[in-house]
Amino acid sequence: MAADPRTETIDTIRALAMDGVQNANAGHPGTAMALAPVAYLLYRDVMRHNPASPGWAGRDRFILSAGHASMLQYAALHLAGYDVTLDDLRDFRQWGSRTPGHPERGHTPGVETTTGPLGQGFANGVGIAIAQRFLAERYNRPGHTIVDSWVYAVCSDGDLMEGVTHEAASIAGHLGLGRLVYVYDDNHITIDGTTSLTFTTEDKGKRFEAYGWHVQHVDDAEDLDLLLGALAAAKAEEERPSLIVLRTHIAYPAPHAIDTSKAHGAPLGEAEVRATKERMGLDPDATFAVSDLVREHMAPVLRRGAELEREWEQRLAAWAAAFPDLARERELDLAGRPRDGWHEALPRFAAGEDVATRDAGKTVMQALKPFTPTMIGGAADLVESTKTEFVGAGIFSATHAGRNVAFGIREHAMGSIVNGIALEPAMLRPYGSTFLIFSDYMRPAVRLSALMGLPVAWVWTHDSIGVGEDGPTHQPIEHHMALRAIPGLWYVRPGDANETAMAWRIALERRDGPVALALSRQKLPTLDRSQVAPAEGALRGAYTLWQRDPASTPEAIVLATGSELHVALAGARALEANVRVVSMPCWELFEEQPAAYREEVLPAGVERRVSIEAGITFGWQRYADTSIGIDHYGASAPAGRIFQELGLTPGAVSAAVEALLR
Repeated sequence: MAADPRTETIDTIRALAMDGVQNANAGHPGTAMALAPVAYLLYRDVMRHNPASPGWAGRDRFILSAGHASMLQYAALHLAGYDVTLDDLRDFRQWGSRTPGHPERGHTPGVETTTGPLGQGFANGVGIAIAQRFLAERYNRPGHTIVDSWVYAVCSDGDLMEGVTHEAASIAGHLGLGRLVYVYDDNHITIDGTTSLTFTTEDKGKRFEAYGWHVQHVDDAEDLDLLLGALAAAKAEEERPSLIVLRTHIAYPAPHAIDTSKAHGAPLGEAEVRATKERMGLDPDATFAVSDLVREHMAPVLRRGAELEREWEQRLAAWAAAFPDLARERELDLAGRPRDGWHEALPRFAAGEDVATRDAGKTVMQALKPFTPTMIGGAADLVESTKTEFVGAGIFSATHAGRNVAFGIREHAMGSIVNGIALEPAMLRPYGSTFLIFSDYMRPAVRLSALMGLPVAWVWTHDSIGVGEDGPTHQPIEHHMALRAIPGLWYVRPGDANETAMAWRIALERRDGPVALALSRQKLPTLDRSQVAPAEGALRGAYTLWQRDPASTPEAIVLATGSELHVALAGARALEANVRVVSMPCWELFEEQPAAYREEVLPAGVERRVSIEAGITFGWQRYADTSIGIDHYGASAPAGRIFQELGLTPGAVSAAVEALLR
């Protein structure tokens, strides 16, 4: 009897997963083995994709939110014809490998996003679906559809336990994101044992139905026809996102490891691998083996992918011919830059005007609006407070893809969703906004935005004890340093309205990673730029704002960020000594400047340095000898009183400099 190519292909995925983990002596084989039928159907029969062109804009997207099962995806990518070789599979989890322990965007062809921290991929998919709907409404016209991709994801019990998936599933249902198709791997296993330990009282399917999802149950992961029918039914339901609850058995069909927690995160062992291959009818002595039958069975994926891309390119050409102006707009969108003239359109704020930097940010965003037509985002139910809105640009809803996304009180999901939006190449700096204190709720997503180098703007307001009467629960103290500690994140804390305009320039001009803006609730004086250096100095991260005698070497330097900048300036001006004030809104950008410029701003020979910032002093030792800050929590009182009581005053600056000069 001839071998069934479908069964042998699925079993080959299982064998490659076992071999990869066994060879690395580390990894997660069980989930990869159990989900082999899903990966097989998606990559061979369901998804529109071209392995020879992983970045093709018309492709469907696949996300392995259960990123620990990365060998599942790597094996499927190899068999489908992506540039993932058997040698890459052998190098699983090794130094310099293109097959790291969890999927990483940019490392492996065909991997859309970095996953592993559970729940992140789930929410990234929601962001991709939001971006796709926005682009579809922007570009598609009757009879001419160029944006019609689907998002497929595989998620696990662990994903569904994480709070971020509750937040993301809720908003996906609210928005009716019908082009989401998620497969939930219901294997009843966690690292510590079975889900009976922690996950028994809720009906997961009914939970998603309550969120507004279309839910199906498939009780046998090995029934390919049943599973394929469920995927087809999910695609037929375009008004709601879909969840397929798939009952699987971890490590199937391993004779001893099946349905055990040990199969989750450790190699099965050579004896169990051999026994499993024998059970599947494969050569137990062969490792990383792919038969000619499997190669022939998977060969059509490449051919069909090329045909699908050619057909889409023809549609794109017909669309461009029918709508040439819109086609030119799309080309400008894809360039990933604001439209020409945006620098000149940025507002200039008058000297002496007291403006909270959050209000200045609002003014800047309105000026940017016509120059950034594909920039979308929103706040976690705080638009009235963070001032982050494109006025008149519409609300993103189930019926209209406006530019303003109302995320609700869902900071963590907002961060992960914004990351998903940023994965789409036509998008320009999506943004998410909340109070700086609540950046803690979204830190995992912020970290991943930096790890992936995503062009995201995080806009955090109420950035200090200047929050005032709300008290220490809402006053970020450690957050400036905690966020500066994230590699790849640029943290920008402007000191007045004109520096805020420059902060937005930094955000829009950096293309290789996220930029965070920390803006004030309280009003700040707008500096008279005829008396101090131009705000454009902020574009270099730090600059000399003022010096009593700029022609000579300063006797001391005062460094400041944000709302403390005017405090530093007032304190320095009260002294007769030749003091320099340095505005340092972005440490990371300053560190990227040439050494000569850094020496010019902070001469090594000037060792008397004082910093002032409304936050913990830890970290300022890099630049200053004495630091004025807050190494404890704040208090509930009007902002001015708190600054006075906690010693963030011009007098404190003057006294600190004088002490160093003695």
